[in-house]
Amino acid sequence: MSDVNNEALEQAPIKLVMNQLPAIDVPFESPLHHVELAKIAEHGESQGGVVFRELSLGLLTLRCTPNAEQATSIEAILGVALPSKPLTSVSSASGELTVMWISPDEWLLQVPQDKAFELETRFFAEVGGHYSLVNVSGGNTVFELSGEDVVKVLKKSTPIDFHDSEFPVGKVVSSVFAKSGATICRTAEQSYQLVVRRSFADYLWLWLQDASKEYGLTVTC
Repeated sequence: MSDVNNEALEQAPIKLVMNQLPAIDVPFESPLHHVELAKIAEHGESQGGVVFRELSLGLLTLRCTPNAEQATSIEAILGVALPSKPLTSVSSASGELTVMWISPDEWLLQVPQDKAFELETRFFAEVGGHYSLVNVSGGNTVFELSGEDVVKVLKKSTPIDFHDSEFPVGKVVSSVFAKSGATICRTAEQSYQLVVRRSFADYLWLWLQDASKEYGLTVTC
C-alpha cells in the first residue's frame, strides 16, 4: 500500500456503528426473563412499601473534553447541554433523554431503547473532534425502585447518604451496591433508577426481594 493511502487511513476516523436491537422476529430478552416479572406483577403483591420495575432503555457512554464547537453540536443533538456539575443529571423537555454526569469527562446517555442507534448515528455524523461514544445497552439493565420505604432498602444496600439535603432529585452516584455495583439516580421524590450490569441482574433482584421483605415488594411492568 502506498504512503499516500497509509496517510489517508491514519487521518480518517474509524466509525463503527451497529444497531443492537434484534430483528423484529427475534424477541428482546431481559436478563430477568426467567423470573417472569409480568406474572409476578399480575398475581403478586398489590400493595407494598417498595415498588420494583425493570426498564428497557438504551444506554450510551460518552467520553470527551468538549471544546466550544463540540459542546454546541452535542447540545443540538441532545436538546440539553452536558451537565458540568459533578453528580448531577439533566433531562430533555420531552423526558425521553437523560444525561448523567459520571466523571469530569464521562456522561451516561439514557434514551428509549429504539432511539439508541439513531442517537449514535447522529453523533458520528454531526460531531467532529476527539470523543468516544459506545452503546452499552447490551451489557446493562435499569431497575426502578420507588415507594415510601424505598430509601430504607437502599440504605441496606449501599453506604451512600440518601438524606434529602445530600441526595436531591437529579443527583447521580456510582457506588458499591450489595457487593456488586450500580449507578444510582434519584428521579423523583420517592423514585430511584439503578443502572446495573446485566450479569448481576439476577443476584440484585434476589437481594432486593430479601431487603424489601419487611416492607412489602410490589412489581410493576
